[in-house]
Amino acid sequence: MNAPTLLQLQCFEALVVEGSFAAAAVRLNRTHPTVHAAVRALEAQVGMILLDRAGYRVSLTSEGAAYHARVAQFLHQYENLQREAAQLAAGQEAELRVVVGDLCPLPETLGTLRRFFDASRGTRLTLLFEAISGPWERLKNGECDLIFHHLDKPSPAIETVELFEVKLVPVAAPGFLKQSPDKSIAPDDLRPYVQCVIRDTSRQPSDANYYLIEGAPTCTVPDQLMKRELIVQGLAWGHMPLHLVAGDLEEHRLVSLEGRHLQGATLKHYAARLRDAAHGPVAQRLWIQLLEQGTS
Repeated sequence: MNAPTLLQLQCFEALVVEGSFAAAAVRLNRTHPTVHAAVRALEAQVGMILLDRAGYRVSLTSEGAAYHARVAQFLHQYENLQREAAQLAAGQEAELRVVVGDLCPLPETLGTLRRFFDASRGTRLTLLFEAISGPWERLKNGECDLIFHHLDKPSPAIETVELFEVKLVPVAAPGFLKQSPDKSIAPDDLRPYVQCVIRDTSRQPSDANYYLIEGAPTCTVPDQLMKRELIVQGLAWGHMPLHLVAGDLEEHRLVSLEGRHLQGATLKHYAARLRDAAHGPVAQRLWIQLLEQGTS
C-alpha cells in the first residue's frame, strides 16, 4: 500500500471545509475531476470509506471524521513548516516561544524582550507564563526556545545566563497574627495560620515544598499578583518577591515576618535554553544580547 500523497490530503481537507467537490476545486485551483480522483484514491490508500455520498451534499463518515481531525492537524503543521522554512531562508524564524517564570521582575524581563523584538519585527514573540517547575517542563519538552526562571538543579543539558537576583520575604498584613511579629517568630508559630502558595503549572509538579510549613492550612493561587492581594487583604501569609511588595512594606500595608528562625531567600534568575537544540539566527541573536546583558 502506497502512502497518501500531500495532494490527496489537501483535496480531502478542502472538500470537508468547502462542502462540495466544485468548491474544493476552486479553493485549490484544481479541476473537479482531479479533486474527485484524489479523494477516491485516498480512500483506497487508507482502506476506509471517508465520505457518505448518499445525500445531496457529501458528509463525513465516523471514520472520516476521526481521520479528518488528524489530517487537519498534519496540514497545519505542514503549513507552519513551510512558513518557517521561508523565514529561515530569509534569515529569521517565524516565531520565538519564550516562557517567563512566576518570580521574574516583569519590567526588567519584558523590557529586555521589547528592546530585542523592536529590532526583529519579522519574528513573532509567543510569550507564556508558568510557575514553579512549569518553565523547566516546557523547556525540557521542547515547547519553548527560552525561559526566564530560577535554576533549581544545574544540568549539562542546559546553558544559562545569569541576569538578576530576586529576594523573597515572608509577609503578612498588620494584625493578621495574634502575636506581634518580631525577629523571634518561628515556623511553629505560623502553623495555625493559612499559608498562601503558588500553584505549580507543570503537568508533573516537582516535590519541592518552597517554604511550605507542614501541617499548616493552605490556599493555592495561580500567580504572584493574586497571592499578594490575598495577603494584603489578611486572608493568608506567604513568601513574596520583594519587588512586588516593597511599596506595601513602606506604606505598612504589609509587615515582614523575616527573623532568626523564619528567613527569606535570594534566588538567582537566569535565561536558559537547551544546549543541543537547533537555535535559529534570531534565537541566537537574542542569546548573544542576553550574554552581553549578563556580563555588563
